[in-house]
Amino acid sequence: MFATFKKLFRNWAFRRSVETGTLVLNQRRIYIVPSKQGFGFALVLVLMLLGDINYNLSLGYVLTFLLATMAGMTMLYAFRNLAQLEIQAGYVEPVFAGEAARFVFHFNNPGTLPRYQIHLHDDEQHHTVFDLPAQHSTQVELAIPATQRGWLDSGRLTLYTHFPLGLFYAWTYIHFDVRGLVYPKPAAPQPLPASSAQDGIGKMLAAGDEDFSGLRNYVAGDAMPRIAWKALAREQGLQVKQFASQQGRELWLDWSQLPNIAPERKLELLARWVLDADAQGLMYGLRLPGSEIAPQHNPGHRAECLRRLALFGLNET
Repeated sequence: MFATFKKLFRNWAFRRSVETGTLVLNQRRIYIVPSKQGFGFALVLVLMLLGDINYNLSLGYVLTFLLATMAGMTMLYAFRNLAQLEIQAGYVEPVFAGEAARFVFHFNNPGTLPRYQIHLHDDEQHHTVFDLPAQHSTQVELAIPATQRGWLDSGRLTLYTHFPLGLFYAWTYIHFDVRGLVYPKPAAPQPLPASSAQDGIGKMLAAGDEDFSGLRNYVAGDAMPRIAWKALAREQGLQVKQFASQQGRELWLDWSQLPNIAPERKLELLARWVLDADAQGLMYGLRLPGSEIAPQHNPGHRAECLRRLALFGLNET
């Protein structure tokens, strides 16, 4: 019964669409109710008041109303602990299925009061707690397990506080238009499909003079024209440009050449081969039903191959 009521209230209270840009918590976004401790404290105050009336205790009245006033002040402070906070969603790094996606939120406190013991959690009770000094910004991460490939939405999150005495529960709901990409879980290490490469090894990067491939530390005897002067100007030390040339033929990771196994198993195997081919410096391409990525070797190519595998058959972009 309580769960049903809570769900109905959430649907009524959060009848807005997902948030974009910066969210500012104003009085229309923050809800406050007494906590369990608050209800217990209220019961004690009622009993104290009955005793004061029965025995006509002047000092008892003073103490009772003083405690009631203190409780009212804690409700105000619970509200102020969340009021006017500015929240933005950050970039979510892609992860593999079975790992935890880290949803990043940027909190800014423009006020002169520090904020304490702010909690953030999702419906599955994945949880984080943080403080926020006055006129300060901080980055908060909420780790949510990624159980399957595709897009992972953080869903509706609850931001709440019990500060300062735990007598009141002040909270709001946030739901940003942000999601993280989940790649297929890589299969156990498997030999690369040598049969798909005409020379059995694929196209490998080797030292040469064709394409820039990165920087390395300077070694005595290196040619002066290859020194990375811009890196030196940025105080990154004396480094030398490296170049690469291509040898051999392309390695194709082809869905149609895989054995007759479950589609998800095929995606896991292809994800493993993408990682291994990239680590070995091979020029590799990916063929899936309805799409093809030409052989390359760079971080962007690796990310695009894994993205195609993550979204294969899901009708999502």
